[in-house]
Amino acid sequence: MGWFHGFKLHLVINDKGEILNFMISAGNMDDRTPLKQESFLKEIFGKLFGDKGYISQQLFETLFSGGLHLVTGIRNKMKNSLMSMHDKIMLRKRSVIETVNDELKNICQIEHSRHRSFTNFIVNIVAGLAAYSFFPKKPAIKYQTVKSNQITLF
Repeated sequence: MGWFHGFKLHLVINDKGEILNFMISAGNMDDRTPLKQESFLKEIFGKLFGDKGYISQQLFETLFSGGLHLVTGIRNKMKNSLMSMHDKIMLRKRSVIETVNDELKNICQIEHSRHRSFTNFIVNIVAGLAAYSFFPKKPAIKYQTVKSNQITLF
């Protein structure tokens, strides 16, 4: 009928809720595919937190060689692995990205199902992302560590 639909918006945000990078892909594409492209994560380093859907040994090794440490939870039938307390706490803070997605959908109105052309779709997405970048208050993670000389016992 000439209608345009079936795309995903992939976002990378920092702990302050600012959008570092975004990518639009086809709706039937695997969620891990954008992470394999160097252009998507070219300027990003450090730790990347994701959900269980991003678990892949090959993806972990590819990102790790590029300077990114992929941190995900484990699936039910997987063996436990050691994880620092900071990583466990930050993994529980993944709800910030859901809050960013919710603000983009409801406040910036990027979720619109009646686009009849590709141009209208792209303009709507880019305008919503630009509007979000000017928000004075964004969802953020407030996490502070206190360094002391005490010995930690487990």
